[in-house]
Amino acid sequence: MAGSVNKVILVGNVGADPEIRRTQDGRPIANLRIATSETWRDRNSGERREKTEWHTVVVFNEGLCKVVEQYVKKGAKLYIEGQLQTRKWQDQSGNDRYSTEVVLQGFNSTLTMLDGRGEGGGDRAGYGGGGNNRVGNDYGGGDFGGGDDYGRPSGGSSRGGSQQPAGGNFSRDLDDDIPF
Repeated sequence: MAGSVNKVILVGNVGADPEIRRTQDGRPIANLRIATSETWRDRNSGERREKTEWHTVVVFNEGLCKVVEQYVKKGAKLYIEGQLQTRKWQDQSGNDRYSTEVVLQGFNSTLTMLDGRGEGGGDRAGYGGGGNNRVGNDYGGGDFGGGDDYGRPSGGSSRGGSQQPAGGNFSRDLDDDIPF
């Protein structure tokens, strides 16, 4: 059995346009604020209540930073997988402060845009209409569309057709033009 696991999964909305900074050697670092909300009905009054939690997300992964910089805007709905990290810093008075952040770096990080094109971010550019837009791991690629709301493949046809029952019309799949 593994000794420990540090994994965070968030589905929420971006609270402000991301901030992109660069290290001295030119690598990008993206900072996001993501809001997650929970709603319930108050037992006594019957009123609808809502609690919003704000999360700081820091992206060190260069491929993901490019996607954040180009496509993620205020209001966008994102699925994030990363790790919790707490860092210690000093304020202007010299007092020790601590910040806990969700960090996306290395191969264990995922960022999936859950909005379709043009949703949630005004007139921003997108990957394409419909479906989700997923970028994961350390290489910034991923599948674009063709999955459920969490970036997993849906099992349907990647061409947008209907699902075929098992064993059905196998020869038609072999007739596809293969580009290599």
